[in-house]
Amino acid sequence: MKKINYLALAISCLLSASVYADDSQALQDKLAGLKSFQAQFEQQVNDDQGQSIMQGKGNIALQQPMMIRWQQASPDDTLFVSNGEKTYYFDSFAEQVTIMNTHSLIDSTPFVLLTSKDPAQWQKYQVTATAAGFSVTPNQGVESQVEQLDIVFAKDQTGLAQLLVKDSSGQSSTFTFSDAKVNESLAHSTFEFNIPEGVEIDDQSQGE
Repeated sequence: MKKINYLALAISCLLSASVYADDSQALQDKLAGLKSFQAQFEQQVNDDQGQSIMQGKGNIALQQPMMIRWQQASPDDTLFVSNGEKTYYFDSFAEQVTIMNTHSLIDSTPFVLLTSKDPAQWQKYQVTATAAGFSVTPNQGVESQVEQLDIVFAKDQTGLAQLLVKDSSGQSSTFTFSDAKVNESLAHSTFEFNIPEGVEIDDQSQGE
């Protein structure tokens, strides 16, 4: 589950005491204009000492509400897909697919805010404006694998340039986007997953 949770943080994306209300609303307003987003990404992972431990690449697609497709091409070939109801994590090397309840999964990560207008989710996090964008941290008492999510918008302010994630172990990951397409129509099939024949199925969505 650790690997799955890491992708959920890295996917998936990403808030509100009164002192932070203005910044939170400003971020909500910006994300409201981001109906869909597609891009390639390069990933840089550093340990808690700032030393590089991994590089990766892949592609991402986001669409409101709560739809994500996160394809990791390297160092591992994995796919994370959410249609808003069910979430599928497919590891082609292990030939295994894990099925999760989307609402239970995203409840513990600020990435949900990238594609959600749910006030109950935003109230779990604090938002502060930064020179490059916004920084999101969980409120005290909120269980989250992410300690901090920094959202950097593109210079034209129409899409995402970077996501910077610091997790509870002190490890940090930077996702830099390129070839971005903003607010283009995405096929519904983008966020669906057909389970290949012969793979092991771990259905964790039952009874959640």
